[in-house]
Amino acid sequence: MGQQLPLSADLIQDANARRTAALQDDYDSLGRQLRRRGLDIQAIEHEVAAFSVALPSWGAGRGGTRFAKFPFAGAPTNIHEKLADCAVVQQLCRITPRVSPHFPWDNTNDYRALREQAQSLGVGFDAVNSNTFQDQPGQKHSYASGSLTSTDRAVREQAIEHNLECIRIGVQLGSTAITVWIGDGSNFPGQHDLTRAFDRYLESAARIYGALPQGWRMLLEHKLYEPAFYSTVLQDWGSSILAAQQLGSQAQCLVDLGHHAPTVNIEQIVARLHRFGKLGGFHFNDSKYGDDDLDSGSINPHQLFLVFNELVEAELNPRAGFDPAYLIDQSHNVTDPIESMLSSAEAIAGAYAKALAVDRAALHDAQQSNDVMLAFQTLRQGYRTDVSPILANARVRAGGAIDTLATYRASGWRERVARERRLLGPGTGIV
Repeated sequence: MGQQLPLSADLIQDANARRTAALQDDYDSLGRQLRRRGLDIQAIEHEVAAFSVALPSWGAGRGGTRFAKFPFAGAPTNIHEKLADCAVVQQLCRITPRVSPHFPWDNTNDYRALREQAQSLGVGFDAVNSNTFQDQPGQKHSYASGSLTSTDRAVREQAIEHNLECIRIGVQLGSTAITVWIGDGSNFPGQHDLTRAFDRYLESAARIYGALPQGWRMLLEHKLYEPAFYSTVLQDWGSSILAAQQLGSQAQCLVDLGHHAPTVNIEQIVARLHRFGKLGGFHFNDSKYGDDDLDSGSINPHQLFLVFNELVEAELNPRAGFDPAYLIDQSHNVTDPIESMLSSAEAIAGAYAKALAVDRAALHDAQQSNDVMLAFQTLRQGYRTDVSPILANARVRAGGAIDTLATYRASGWRERVARERRLLGPGTGIV
């Protein structure tokens, strides 16, 4: 099946033509600035062009808050329409070539046809995600008291089988990983035996791990709280790495930037997990108070940069199995999801480019000599660098848009699909 991209290539080329001269001027100026610092702009652009981050299928719709979600015209109503919207993001920014599906939200009758549709739209599939934190219509056993860690063996078996089914679907889609996040935990002291609950998690996770195809990974996602508010079975990176180490080499830890206490040093967690070869990937978002799932880089772009500073160090000093899976994981309550994902993709790639713009030799020398201020200022210089010309130039070379937001709005995509898609009604909850 040939490619049938959602937007006209002529539209993108015409939009770029009006901005090419200004981009070249900005790119040349930045190149001279970086050259004075001993850095090569083309080398940085080469790394940025090779970078990619996956899109969440659920992020293509209106996510809402914990209390309600509000419909909008043109919202995708199924996985096929979600893929089309994600393909728009990829066509414009050129660094989001994969979509991460979530089951049973994205169930369909023909996964081979779904994979063919994705290929025709210019995207592929990333890690599959299981869902044992919600009850589904017709489900035999409830997850109200837990899933993989339930005291009821029949509930655990149901949750395990759902994860195994996700793996089978993933094989058909060409995925090579499964992300497992559970909401299991307790709201009252004494409600759970904390040790036995973790033991049941390890026992259930081992069954899922044992079904992994060759070359697959099992990504363990931890979360401090919510929906459990006293204890969560897999609440932090310590529990996650202990579980991953016990399960085996195909199990790694997934870090969601919103799943930590407000004062946690996430970039240090990156360094620790990488040190022991268990850094499996990231779910990128931002937060002000808790697991807010706001747009990446919208609240604390400096923290995003510091995370990528450690990831660049990890790239330069790779451990066995270092191949982190990057995913945007956000809820879009007041914006067009396509616009938010375009903005977030640029923020994430920008943080990576800024980390690449750090003079590593100077930083390491300052660290070795305990020159505190020089080390700090060397790092800060990378953060202050306006890398937008690098990002835009990389997009253009790959067939994307210089100004992704303006080009998207000029395409009229949302207005067009609003005439074709049925309108969803109001809903409750974040998804």
